Amino acid sequence: MNLALWLDRHARTDPARTAVFVGASPWKSYARLAADAASLARGLRGKLGLVPGDRVALVMANAPEYPEILLGIWWAGLVAVPVNAKLHPREVAFILENAGAGVVFATPDRIGGLAEAATALGRAPDVIEAGSVGYHALFGEPAPVADAADDALAWLFYTSGTTGRPKGAMLSHANLRAMAQGYLTDVDVVTAGDSLLHAAPMSHGSGLYLVPYLLAGAAQVIPESGGFDPAEVFALVSRHRGVGMFAAPTIVRRLVDHAATHGPPLEGLRTVVYGGGPMYVADLLRALDVMGPRFAQIYGQGESPMTITALPKRFVNDRAHPRHLARMASVGLPQSGVEVAIRDEAGRDLPAGDVGEVCVRGAAVMSGYWRDAAATAKTLRDGWLWTGDLGAFDEEGFLALKDRSKDLIISGGSNIYPREVEEALLTHPGVGEVSVVGRPDPEWGETVVAFVVASDPPPSPEQLDAHCLSAIARFKRPKEYRFVESLPKNNYGKVLKTELRARLAR
Repeated sequence: MNLALWLDRHARTDPARTAVFVGASPWKSYARLAADAASLARGLRGKLGLVPGDRVALVMANAPEYPEILLGIWWAGLVAVPVNAKLHPREVAFILENAGAGVVFATPDRIGGLAEAATALGRAPDVIEAGSVGYHALFGEPAPVADAADDALAWLFYTSGTTGRPKGAMLSHANLRAMAQGYLTDVDVVTAGDSLLHAAPMSHGSGLYLVPYLLAGAAQVIPESGGFDPAEVFALVSRHRGVGMFAAPTIVRRLVDHAATHGPPLEGLRTVVYGGGPMYVADLLRALDVMGPRFAQIYGQGESPMTITALPKRFVNDRAHPRHLARMASVGLPQSGVEVAIRDEAGRDLPAGDVGEVCVRGAAVMSGYWRDAAATAKTLRDGWLWTGDLGAFDEEGFLALKDRSKDLIISGGSNIYPREVEEALLTHPGVGEVSVVGRPDPEWGETVVAFVVASDPPPSPEQLDAHCLSAIARFKRPKEYRFVESLPKNNYGKVLKTELRARLAR
């Protein structure tokens, strides 16, 4: 079943209801959004000559056209490739090349970066600026919703890999349907009069939440700023009803700080779903004290989006329970549409209390990585998705994450793989060896620290910063460089990152 059918049905049953707001102002009704998505689909298939299964990239900041383009792509039977707008042009170029995307929709702020990406690609993709005259010229006569089998690809979700090369998790219409149904069953109740506020990037976290809200017939709210500003968020909360939003822990802390200082009205805010990084119990308790019983948690990955475990509001708010703090330190219970197991390296299930790798299977789990059979075989084994995260169940069935076996650093809700940063630094002639680790940070969750064995004279931190910015996204660069004579290693020559983390702790 094509997910665009949900839009078509809402347009028929409740055509006047607002589907998309820009700030507090209605932008398009469900009837208009469906008509324009159908017209865009006609242009993609007819004027651009795309056929079902072709990939279309979105390199966009949050904008009202985002849901229109995403749904138009699905309406045409095509595959959406949302790209993190914060990525370096070379990283964007790799994703466009790997996905084979010949058509790219972009917001005006990304046009320059796409020109640089085209240089790196060696070819110029067909770039269409969202909202421009050329964009509207693409619209044709409305097309019917394309047929789509359950296993037809809907979204290539690019997530960083341990080698520093992003991998495209293949998410089908059935995967995203299971994700949406799981959200409405296990995380939050959403009705047609509610709203989803997109303060986080729609290219990954917040964009996935669009799907269950579409299923419920709710509205999408795009901030006029196109991003996160706490004052703007609370102003919009006062103008909309039943507001839900996704927030990385960094965003939650900023919301709480603003609410504690300014005391804005919160009646319109229904739910804040936090995830994408560790949320400290002390921060969550303060959030409850300041903003009330509005918080829920999701644990998932791009490979099983939003669908591994959930800690709904009823558990977060149950302060009288004797294990309340332990529950809040967990990532919740397995969602109803998946099985979750803790397994050892041999694939044996481990009992409660024992730490092993978190594995999941169910209808929301991806079919594999796009054009990467080796990575697929490593991650999907015996019918299970091996997440690379280490965790343990308690006797009640709540899952606590213990560590990340891939040394993943999560800063401000964004994934950063140390090897990618290390490889960028090692191309500097003044860097002999380097090891990158994460350090706990109360604001960002973690920050990136690089231990560098340098030549004489050593490069300055400013020089290394500039070098990183020429190769990787700004948010991935180290926040601190520590120059050392040598890196600690075991007998096999492997760098002991545990020792480096211990040095930072000391």
